[in-house]
Formats: sequence, structure tokens, C-alpha cells
Amino acid sequence: MTLPGRAGPRYGGHTALPAMALALRCLRPLPPLLLRSAPAVPRGLPRSPGGCPAPLPLPGGCSRCAQHLLLSRQLATKKAKGKGQSQTKVNISAALVEDIINLEETSEDMQAVIEALKEDFSRNLSVRTSPGALDHITVVTKDGKFPLNQLGQISQKSPQLLTVNMASFPESTAAAAKAIRESGMNLNPEVDGTVIRVPVPKVTREHRESLAKLAKQATNKSKEALRKVRSKSITQVKKSKNKVSEDTIWLLEKQIQQMADEAAAEMDKLLAAKTKELLG
Repeated sequence: MTLPGRAGPRYGGHTALPAMALALRCLRPLPPLLLRSAPAVPRGLPRSPGGCPAPLPLPGGCSRCAQHLLLSRQLATKKAKGKGQSQTKVNISAALVEDIINLEETSEDMQAVIEALKEDFSRNLSVRTSPGALDHITVVTKDGKFPLNQLGQISQKSPQLLTVNMASFPESTAAAAKAIRESGMNLNPEVDGTVIRVPVPKVTREHRESLAKLAKQATNKSKEALRKVRSKSITQVKKSKNKVSEDTIWLLEKQIQQMADEAAAEMDKLLAAKTKELLG
């Protein structure tokens, strides 16, 4: 078909105008498509803090806005690099998120769980029983709870015998003997007046394996305590989801999980070393 009064050029016996009209119709949807493909405003930018005189990311904003903008850029970069990489390291400056969560406190809580496990291994899971192994056994008396070494004088008479002299607190002798018996160290104390005799059992293969099982149980218990620290911290982060960006929440959760994973890995190393020591 040709326009009235004009004859369009023909190519191969066909008029070119219908093809041009078709091309124009195809081009009409392009502006909306181009609009949709234009760079979108990054979702990761945190909202301006309440009371800020200038919205992000204007250069006239307050220093707090600048910190949040810096954090946002760090988050966007790390998240982009982390696509398809499950082991991406995250390292957020604690100062930039101190109004959301105290990451240093979270780290200290996790480290405290690790230190408690180390103490448990050292105090209660030893092949050789030495006087120091009894020091921190807790004795319950009518006046409160006290470490055994504060109530009695502990000494080693021979490789197979420890004694606890309770002359300074004779009224606590029975309670001290009970605490030793229930310490989980496989000890069977004998009371002789104000002296508690503690025979040290000969180390057998069965005893070593029993101690290794106790080490595994102690590690699992510590990991449960670690998970509670992690869950508490993540819950605290989620409370700020209406104040900061989704990327900020996402990366903080990832950082906390990463801290927990590192702590759990350290516990596994402690368990491996203790198991090797116990089993010989």
C-alpha cells in the first residue's frame, strides 16, 4: 500500500513504506523499556537518621549521614563481590553500626564461651589428676559456695593419692567430700577426721575414652551457648529494620554468623587437641 499521491520506492516489487511503518510501531515501546533498564536508585542506601537536616546523599548532610553513606558503599561493594561466593569475608567497622548493635560486646560474649570450654577441659578433663585439678571444685556450705582450695589445704602424697586437710573449716568436711565425689572426675574420696583422702584411679583405656566422650559433650554444650549468643545478637539487629537499609541488616547478620562460625571452628580445634591428649 502507498500513500495517496505518492509512489514509494519499490524493492523487489514491494513497497518499502509498510516495512517502515512496522519498524516505527516496534520502536514505540522502547522509551518505557529504556526507562526500566535505566540505573535504579540503590536500595542499599540507609535512610537519613531522624533529625538529620539534609537527606542522603547530599554533600551538605551531617557527619552521621556521611558515616551511613560510607557504610552503605561498603555494603554494596561487599554484597556485589559476594554473589556466588559463600565464603566472602565480612568486616564491618563496629563504630559505624554502634547505634544498631555492639559488635565488640558480641565478640566478647562468644570469646567468653570459648574460655569457659578451655577452663572446663583444663579443670575437669585431665588424664593425670594433680592437686590443682581439685582447686576450683565448688563446695556448697551453709554460708554459701566456695572453691575447695579456699576451705582446705590440698596436697599430693603420691602419684595415686591426694589429700585435703580441712582443719581450718572442719564443719565443711562432709560437704567437701561430697563435692569431690560429684565433680565428674571419677574420684571416690574417703574421710578420715578432718582429712579427705582422694585415691587417684589408674588410667585405663576405658577411662581415657570416657573422658574423650565428656570432652565432646562439653563442646556440644558450649556450641549451644554460642548459638544463643548469635541468636540474641541477630534478634537485636532485626529490631532496627525500620531504621536502616535491608543491605545493612543483611550484612550485619552475615557478620554475626561469620563470628559464630569462627568461634565454633576454634572449639573444634580445642576438642581435637584435647581428644588427642586424652586418647594418647
